[in-house]
Amino acid sequence: MSRGWTKTDWRAKPRIQMPDYPEAAAVEAVEAQLAKYPPLVFAGEARKLKAALAEAAEGRAFLLQGGDCAESFAEFSADNIRDTFRVLLQMAVVLTYGAKVPVVKIGRMAGQFAKPRSAPTEVINGMELPSYRGDIINGFDPSPESRIPDPRRMLQAYTQAAASLNLLRAFSTGGFADIHRVHSWTLGFCEQDKAERYRDISNRISDALDFMSAAGVNGSTSHDLATVDFYTSHEALLLEYEEALCRIDSITGQPIAGSGHMIWIGDRTRQIDGAHVEFCRGVLNPIGLKCGPSTTVEDLKVLMAKLNPQNEAGRLTLIARFGAGKVGEHLPRLIKAVREEGAKVTWCCDPMHGNTIKAASGYKTRPFDSVLREVREFFAIHKAEGTIPGGVHFEMTGQDVTECTGGLRAVTDEDLSNRYHTACDPRLNASQSLELAFLVAEELTTMREAGRRVAL
Repeated sequence: MSRGWTKTDWRAKPRIQMPDYPEAAAVEAVEAQLAKYPPLVFAGEARKLKAALAEAAEGRAFLLQGGDCAESFAEFSADNIRDTFRVLLQMAVVLTYGAKVPVVKIGRMAGQFAKPRSAPTEVINGMELPSYRGDIINGFDPSPESRIPDPRRMLQAYTQAAASLNLLRAFSTGGFADIHRVHSWTLGFCEQDKAERYRDISNRISDALDFMSAAGVNGSTSHDLATVDFYTSHEALLLEYEEALCRIDSITGQPIAGSGHMIWIGDRTRQIDGAHVEFCRGVLNPIGLKCGPSTTVEDLKVLMAKLNPQNEAGRLTLIARFGAGKVGEHLPRLIKAVREEGAKVTWCCDPMHGNTIKAASGYKTRPFDSVLREVREFFAIHKAEGTIPGGVHFEMTGQDVTECTGGLRAVTDEDLSNRYHTACDPRLNASQSLELAFLVAEELTTMREAGRRVAL
């Protein structure tokens, strides 16, 4: 994986979607300081995640990846971390019941600070400004001074990521994640007037937990029911930050990206000879690769060979993001390319990025029905191809925002302005996220039962 590779090699490759800092000396000083800091994650954790993703590729586990579009310095708080973590746990319990396999839980958290943008500038209140690229790079405030890239923001991002991980690890092992507690929160969701269709699954989960308790298996007797494995991920966009946190695994001698358990390459930065592919190919972490409509079969084959030359199970997750109504046009040809190469990949559906529209009110939004439609199309194509849909990837939050339309609470275009808090792209709120988990669980149950009938 890392033979003939050093963590600085990306600097000789074409770089895009990255800032041009005004003072090179200031960047070097920050990089030197970050290089002295402890890594945020450790190699053993990354290897464990890789093994779990290998199980998802074979249908023996299911990936749930979710969290913020772009983490904010201003919105950073223990309550926000807790609420998003809680919803992810609720979604995982529902998906576990539907899939009847363990759910691999990965948050877009503790590192998702940088965002690619479609244009270098944007117009706000009649003034053209450099685009906001995430809090790790520049400020959200619409002023020329705020939009100047500042390398010191990397230090604040590191501090926030370290604090987030500290809290997430405490929540994962300190009793907060006990499955009975998590399910009790979900029961409250199902008491809503419009949630009748989800009560049957919820009641079945209750019955299963009651049976286990009666058999003496509960959070006080079983470590597995009281704790969870939770991992973090982000797009490895700002390579100065990634390089500074790259370390050598003392067991294998391989480099590891110490910024997060899993890092991914975006649809805009997957150039086969680009800087982002060059950096990611050398680290031992699981790597995600966003695949949009413009992904060619030829490029995908080269990228798979570069990013996973040993064809290691769990190493590479292909995150499909086409848009509702376009999955049938693009996913089959990529599945064929994977088959032709004999590549081991985990397939994941990102139904968010291809379904962004501009509402009449002027706000960017994502219709809940379009998100669900793309997930269903993703499952249907894999069923037709005889391949395994390994997971889902959502931009979501535990907060009661109004950024995506639809769902049980029927958020409308007119509602978007009520609580539109995202710094970049619209996110599913807590209710929409959990509802989507129930609907995906129904799909997984249907697929599992269909497979059982075929086997019989």
